[in-house]
Amino acid sequence: MPYQRLLNKEKKPSSEEIIKTIGKRCTLWLDIHKYIEENYDFTSELVFWTKKYGWTIRYKKGSRTFGYFFPEKEAFSVLIVLGRKEVEKVDITKLNTKVKLIFKTTEQLHDGRWLWIRVLKKSDVESVKEFLLAKRKFKKKEKK
Repeated sequence: MPYQRLLNKEKKPSSEEIIKTIGKRCTLWLDIHKYIEENYDFTSELVFWTKKYGWTIRYKKGSRTFGYFFPEKEAFSVLIVLGRKEVEKVDITKLNTKVKLIFKTTEQLHDGRWLWIRVLKKSDVESVKEFLLAKRKFKKKEKK
């Protein structure tokens, strides 16, 4: 059964609608977004990607995209594209079994390794964080 995503281009979903769609896994959604906002200096935007994938939260800095987060019924999926150098930075020992299999079996293309991860549990979120860390170091903390 295909994932039930927010596919109506004419109706931009609110934050509340996104949370309602994700349902009981919304704490995982909130956790990963809080992590990104606290540790990186990327801007987020809600965009309609395609009619197949629907609405997504895209994080980017300038023209460089950090990742895409697709809300779905009772879950969400993350798309992270890792270049060759970024792939080498991934600490595979910190990935859960499911995400490790995705990482190992996803082909490295000329434009990167397109990793699609459906987030269903906390260890999926922790694995996604490892990919984010490989993509970009944390922002510098301001001194007080």
